[in-house]
Formats: sequence, C-alpha cells, structure tokens
Amino acid sequence: MDETKIDHPFVTDIHENERRIIERVGIGESFDVGIRKIHVLDKEVQFYFVNGLCDIEYIIELLKELMFLDATERKRTNKVREQIENRLTHVQVEYADTLDTAIKQMLSGLIFILIEGEAEAIVIDVRSYPGRGPEEPDTERVVRGSRDGYTENIIENTALTRRRIRDERLRNEMMQVGRRSKTDICLSYIKGVADPDLVNIVRKELEAIDIDGLTMADKVVEEFVVKQGINPFPMVRYTERPDVAATHLLEGHVILFVDTSPSIIVFPATFFHHVQHAEEYRQAPIVGTFFRWVRFSGMIFALFILPLWLLMVLEPSLIPEQLHYIGPEETTNVPIFAQMVFAELGIELLRMAAIHTPSPLATALGLVAALLIGEIAIEVGLLVPEVILYVAFAAIGMFATPSYEMAIALKILRIAVLIAVALFKVPGFVIATTVLFILIARTKPLNAPYLWPFLPFYPKAFWDILIRQPIPLKRRRPSIVKPKDPIKQS
Repeated sequence: MDETKIDHPFVTDIHENERRIIERVGIGESFDVGIRKIHVLDKEVQFYFVNGLCDIEYIIELLKELMFLDATERKRTNKVREQIENRLTHVQVEYADTLDTAIKQMLSGLIFILIEGEAEAIVIDVRSYPGRGPEEPDTERVVRGSRDGYTENIIENTALTRRRIRDERLRNEMMQVGRRSKTDICLSYIKGVADPDLVNIVRKELEAIDIDGLTMADKVVEEFVVKQGINPFPMVRYTERPDVAATHLLEGHVILFVDTSPSIIVFPATFFHHVQHAEEYRQAPIVGTFFRWVRFSGMIFALFILPLWLLMVLEPSLIPEQLHYIGPEETTNVPIFAQMVFAELGIELLRMAAIHTPSPLATALGLVAALLIGEIAIEVGLLVPEVILYVAFAAIGMFATPSYEMAIALKILRIAVLIAVALFKVPGFVIATTVLFILIARTKPLNAPYLWPFLPFYPKAFWDILIRQPIPLKRRRPSIVKPKDPIKQS
C-alpha cells in the first residue's frame, strides 16, 4: 500500500514530527528541502521550506519578527502559539493537522511551522515560482490590443484573468492531480453563468485522473477529460491570451489552468471556435469579417486545393474550357501523386527543422530550402513547378489557421483525401469528403456538437460565425454552453 495515501496526524512531540518529516522528504539528502529551528519564549519552533519555490525575503521577515518577539517579551506565557500567530506578518495563513497535508503544501512552495507541544502546523503561502514575465503569445499576436500573455505560473495566470473579470462570482477552484507530481490545476468558471452540469463533469473527470505525474501538463489533462482517441480534430481550445479566456468565461465556458503550462483549456469547444482569432475583435466589424473570410478561404484551400488539382490532372475531362491551363506543362518520370507526397513531407520536415533550429540559423535554413532544394528539385526533374505552387498554397492556408492543432488535423486529412483521389479518382474524392464530413458531424466533445451552430442549425448563431457582429448587438450568450444566465447585461 502507498503510505502517502494514509493520513498521518501530527503529535505533540515536535522531535517525533521532525524525525518523520526528515524520513519522508529526505532533509539532508535533497539539498533544496530545508529546516530552520529557532527558540521563541522557551519553545522550539521549526520552519520547513523548499528552496527555489519560496520567496526567501518573506521567510527572513517572519524569522525576524519571531526573534524580535523572543527578545522583547520578558514575561513568559503559556500562550506561545497565540503570540507567534499574532506576529506572522502575512496575509494568507492556514492550518494543517496531518503530516501529509503539510508536506504537500510545502512541496507546492508554501512553508509550514511546527511549535513545540502543538499537534498542528501553521501553513504560510510564500510561493515565488521561477518563470518569465507575461509576454504576448507568439501564435496569437495582434496588431492592436494587450501584449500580456499567460506564463508557466498558475498564480500569475489566475491573476491575469481576475484583473479582467472583477466579478465576485468568478470561481477559481484549485486541486492537485498526480500521485507524485501533485500538479496544481485550477478550474475556473462564473457561478450563475456557467452550466453547473458542465462544471461537475469537468470536476469529476479531473478527480478521476490517476497517474504518477502530468509531465506534459495540459495535454495530459485534455486526454483524460475528453478521451479523443484517433480523431485528429482538436476537442478543446487552447489559448495563451487572458482577454480570449475572459471572453469565454463571460460566455459561460469553463476553463482550466494547469501549473507549468502557459496555455489554458476552454470547455466546450466547437469547430468554429478554432477558426476565430482575437484580431477579428480588435478591428472594425467589417474588417474583422474580411479577416474571417480570408481565413476561411485559406483553410478551404489548405484542405481541398491539392486533391482537386490532382483529380483534374488524373481526369483532364473534368477541366472546364475556361481552366484549360490547369495541369502540369512539363512531365517527369515521377508520378504527380508521388511528387505531392514528397513535397508535403518536405514542407513538414522544414517546419520541424525550423522549430528545432536556433533563431540565428533559421534564415539560413529558409534560404537553403527555397533556393537550393526547391530549385534543384525542379532542375533535376524530381518536381514540376505546379506541384510546388499548389503545395505552397496549401501550406500558407495551414499557417493561416489560428489553431495549430486544427492546422495539423487538416494536413492529415488532406493527405488522406489525396490518397483516396490517387486510388479511386472521382469516387475516391466524393467518398473521402463525405467520410470527413460525417467524422466532424459525429464528434461531440463533452456532449457538445462539434459543428454547432451549423449542425444542429441555429440561424442567428451561424450568421454570427459568418459575419463578425458588433459587440453591442451580441446580447445573448451562445446556447452551446447552456448558460444559466443567457442574456448578457447591458
């Protein structure tokens, strides 16, 4: 049996408590776990902490206060604990009556204090996690708007959200997941707006997670909660922008913060949540609508331009007279389908190489890819220019997709449609497109239809997808989240 699952209450013998704590956390073996002992009013007082997770200045200030108490209090008293509690210069003080709770808090960056003769620990929040400051996310940049973004610090992230929603009904429920990692997860929602059933479902799924640790943070949580399987489409929406997260909270969504991850998870998410970008709402409605349609066109290009071009190359009779120029002007010994697969894999390899290449070398990598590989591939007859052109169109459409996960899913499906067209031509294209549509239509993350408001059809909500509406006209929250308060306050 795992002994860490058993509650071990503190005893009044402080040295017995010390022995058990040293045995549990390895004080003396692990350099970052420490203990500081002082005497206050003839009582031994012990501070337990983890270096690197605590603000040492706070701890020093607490020690100074207690040492000053011992030096100035001439009259010894039996109410030592009361005297110490009154000198704890900190706003957040809690109590723990079991060894397990105190250790768990200590390993989360808090400190706890043991007083001789007391069977309860005083827990003080002095966390100061290492990390970077709030910066604009690379994948969600805007021309106008805030430049702050979530970081790997869960406390900072909840504060960035709270700054934008100063509503007393905003709830941030903290829990720890992982037997060994004990990763902090915060479940956030607005009480009275979010659907209580949705909140309970997400909470129960989090409590049911049984794993050693969340090494990949939010991605592991997603896989436990939505159980995606082999479906390539993203089941949740990720964002690193506090303004986007606040907008979803006000609509009635539930969001999850996972410590050590700058991305937050939005529940539930539909297909159309992944094709919207904050820039659309930082511009005039007509400009935002234009951006949205350009983005839709890019995604359609990314999915269908290569299969359609290959279909017309394989079936020239399908080409209208007005488009007679479509098709390769030159031929090589390499089949067109093989050229497309080669080019697709080449683009993907270049993308991976760009991610793993240090920034000073990224420009050189681009020059090598564009001037050497592409040009030489055409010269030696490995690729025809039209293949590179249409693969480039598809790649640009993929990069224009706001959601990275959605872009990768579209790329996988594009290759699947290409294979179907190469094998069965027109029937292959029709069947592959139909199966793709059925796959999307049958997807229901957390019982939310993935194609809402197209299926089931809600005309007003679908119009809002097509046309970016002015904010004053959007008086109702989206019904997909089943909000308890469907009307937004004016």
